[in-house]
Amino acid sequence: MSLGTSENNYELVSGLEIHVQLNTNTKIFSADSASFGALPNQNISTVSLALPGALPKLNKEVVAKAIRIGLALNCNINQVNHFDRKNYFYADLPKGYQITQDNQPICINGFLELQLADGSTKKIGINRIHLEEDAGKSIHDQDDNYSLVDLNRAGVPLIEIVTEPDIRSSEEASVLLSEIRKLVRHLNVSDGNMEEGSLRCDANISIRPQGTTEFGTRCEVKNLNSMRNVRRAMDFEFGRQVEVINNGGRIIQSTLNFDADKGTTSPMRTKEEANDYRYFSDPDLQPIHISDEWLAEIKSLMPALPNEISKQMIAEFGISKADAALFAEDLDLLNYFNEAQSLVNNKKSLINWLIGPIRAVLNEKGIAITDFNVNPPQLAEAINLVDDKKITQQIAIQQLLPALEQQGNTNVTDLAQSLNLLISENGDELSGFIDEVLNKYPQQVDAYKKGKKGVLGLFVGDVMKLAKGKADAKKLNELILEKLK
Repeated sequence: MSLGTSENNYELVSGLEIHVQLNTNTKIFSADSASFGALPNQNISTVSLALPGALPKLNKEVVAKAIRIGLALNCNINQVNHFDRKNYFYADLPKGYQITQDNQPICINGFLELQLADGSTKKIGINRIHLEEDAGKSIHDQDDNYSLVDLNRAGVPLIEIVTEPDIRSSEEASVLLSEIRKLVRHLNVSDGNMEEGSLRCDANISIRPQGTTEFGTRCEVKNLNSMRNVRRAMDFEFGRQVEVINNGGRIIQSTLNFDADKGTTSPMRTKEEANDYRYFSDPDLQPIHISDEWLAEIKSLMPALPNEISKQMIAEFGISKADAALFAEDLDLLNYFNEAQSLVNNKKSLINWLIGPIRAVLNEKGIAITDFNVNPPQLAEAINLVDDKKITQQIAIQQLLPALEQQGNTNVTDLAQSLNLLISENGDELSGFIDEVLNKYPQQVDAYKKGKKGVLGLFVGDVMKLAKGKADAKKLNELILEKLK
């Protein structure tokens, strides 16, 4: 559905409920593996199956990870909180209820500041972050007569990040989701993999006339699993609601499905109210008490956040915002840089290498910096050789680095010498190469002397070939110019 002029009379109002699977080894209330990709019903136990008498036991690491993301989102940490039972029936919910947090979530009253494409900023309130367990998975397309249930996911730990209804465009929603994904990866809270369901969101969407403050009736679009689909679903639903109102209809509060192929929403069910779930405190789980000491310890171990890293890189090294973001969003790249920077003579050179030739090598091989077989001290030494005019950058990239990858942990300068890659210091040899080239091109030499300076590149290129690249281009230029005089 395309947006037309009538939409200009209305304002989008939206909030997201973002579900993040935590990357703990085991589930939230049992010792079952929480890993993705196992055969159906392999990561299960009496607790996952909700067999009579099976009791939950809280995974402490789940609480620590929730606190970490709460701190990153500027939340207040509820140091005493508890679990509730949310009662509803679904085939892949073995207990007939979900263990979650209702009126005492672990984190409340936070915010996240977004940087939008036009350079403006937008502050989105975080209402709450609560802990809960994931449900299993119903599979409807593998048998003509039956639905199948895989309970590997049942009990995998989740946090649900619930924003305030501060979102006013699909761009803001997708930027918010992107920032949350960066944060959970940066903090090692989750892999943020939307394709595997580690990060998914529901979008509450309503409209109201421009300039009014009263909220309209909202509809919830469930299980959006990509940034693109968040934008598409929000734009379509905004247009649909405007059309309903303009045609004299009214919005019915409901839960909607998004069809990614068609780009449309459709009703799943009329929306439940909170009292439909009959929340009550879970009697099998003690309240969580977060001590001042433990909270202080978690705070002390928090890494610098991406925005802080980006600002520091820009201020310290004068690089662009886009280049700084590469380091801010990739902790492995940042760690590599930090290990190498004390060993290079020019830190800006190191940055340029990492975001230029090294990034190109990694992309070509399809590997991460952690898989790069040239360690930070070796790269630092190679860069110093280039900056000290002892080897050309082209030879360093095309010959020295591949040799280092093959040789492993070896001395860089020794390897460059053994491969005869260092720049020749023999001035007589270079002089002979220059004479050979100038004698080869008498017409071009004459043209140069008459003012056609462009032919200098021809001379430099040919001399460099004779020197097999082992010549300093600047020094070579000077020697050729002297000969031409």
